[in-house]
Amino acid sequence: MKGIAVFCGSRLGATEAYKEGAIKLGKVMADQGITLIYGGSSVGLMGALADTVLENGGDAIGVIPQTLVEKEVAHHSLTDLHIVNTMHERKAKMAELADAFITMPGGAGTMEEFFEVYTWAQIGIHDKPFGLYNVNQYYTPLISLFDHMVNQEFLSQENRDMVMIDKDAEALLQKFSSFKDKH
Repeated sequence: MKGIAVFCGSRLGATEAYKEGAIKLGKVMADQGITLIYGGSSVGLMGALADTVLENGGDAIGVIPQTLVEKEVAHHSLTDLHIVNTMHERKAKMAELADAFITMPGGAGTMEEFFEVYTWAQIGIHDKPFGLYNVNQYYTPLISLFDHMVNQEFLSQENRDMVMIDKDAEALLQKFSSFKDKH
């Protein structure tokens, strides 16, 4: 796996556990030679993740819309920084560059990115592994909602099972490797 797109917050969150999770993922990605593809910011979990990848000898590629270059404080020490015009272009470029997708804790934008990738997988636009990095059990309520969707017959079990979930960065990447072996 060459590159993984990581969706995460431009804030650090309410507890240090989220930053620690970003640092752990960054170290694992750098150690495994996996390029980070992310939203291009130098702040929040995005900045912590990119800084960790770079500090550990890895590559980090940012993709950021021009309108967010100043608002999210674009990271100018990256291996590569793509400045695009729109959020749609951002997501399309990240999807083009990525072999897989990880969603860390974040807000509405992070959720929107995750659900687009999830929907694309369900309708066959991509066949790439994707999952939730459930740092500090952040996504446990969402996972319960997925199970409720299955129980209420709005989501098939097959589509529910597409989402790989783990609280450990290395274990999640191992699941991604298993996915690639099956496909």
